[in-house]
Amino acid sequence: MEIGFIGVGRMGKAMARNIMKAGHRVRAWDKSAAALAEIRKDGAQIATSARDAFGGDAVISMLPNDDIMRELFIDGDVLPRDGSATVHVNTATASVAFTEELAAFHAERRVPYISATVFGRPEMAAERNLNILAAGDPQAIERVQPIFDAMGKKTWRLGNEPRSSNVAKVAGNLMVACILEAMGEAAALARAYKMSPVEVLDIVVNSVFHVPIYRIYAGLIGNATYEPPGFDLMLGLKDAKLALEAGEDVHVPLPFASVLRDNYLDAIAHGDAGKDWSAIAKVAARRAGLES
Repeated sequence: MEIGFIGVGRMGKAMARNIMKAGHRVRAWDKSAAALAEIRKDGAQIATSARDAFGGDAVISMLPNDDIMRELFIDGDVLPRDGSATVHVNTATASVAFTEELAAFHAERRVPYISATVFGRPEMAAERNLNILAAGDPQAIERVQPIFDAMGKKTWRLGNEPRSSNVAKVAGNLMVACILEAMGEAAALARAYKMSPVEVLDIVVNSVFHVPIYRIYAGLIGNATYEPPGFDLMLGLKDAKLALEAGEDVHVPLPFASVLRDNYLDAIAHGDAGKDWSAIAKVAARRAGLES
């Protein structure tokens, strides 16, 4: 298949590489010349613009936030004006409200649109170990299923409404952020009693929560390994805000999300914006007098 790929940062690069490993052709675009240089070495063609990347059987986009997606796909006039058979698969974590706006704009332009957010960090993407949450027109999803198979280990189909993918992703990221906060508090408690946070978290994870997400973050938090980031702390703040916005729109209180938002702001104020989002654990340690 001929695949356009818009956004080849840490996640997008790993996903695009796996698409090419599966025998598909990729035409990539990114604002970063360095990112394009890396993906070119792997065999990707380089598009001259985001509009130039939009073509072939499908285009995959992996962009960091609503503002950049709006700049490209709505204000930037990337989408064909007179309809297209190319399926746009947006794997980014967008707000629920903006996902609805994007879906409506694609329908107006007669361009098939699928929201297909993913669960997994860059290292999991590299191992083709993503869970893909696909929502949109079932026929369009069926057409791009070989691409999902190339990128992930399982595709979860969530119905015809693209926003369903983003609701599930926002909810899932809220749960993971709560895990990180709990681990950070547990690690601080262990340290205050002169115990090794690595040992305590390892015992708890292997006894009670023996799943990959717990193992990964127990290692990062226990060893305070927050750089290089796999998922930026600033993106954690974004996701907490997305959860609060989604909850407010349907009058669902999310008190833990409010705590997480404030803790991410605390971490950013103390210079941790460029670290992994698991560095939220430093907030609990600092409040316990264990961090300078």
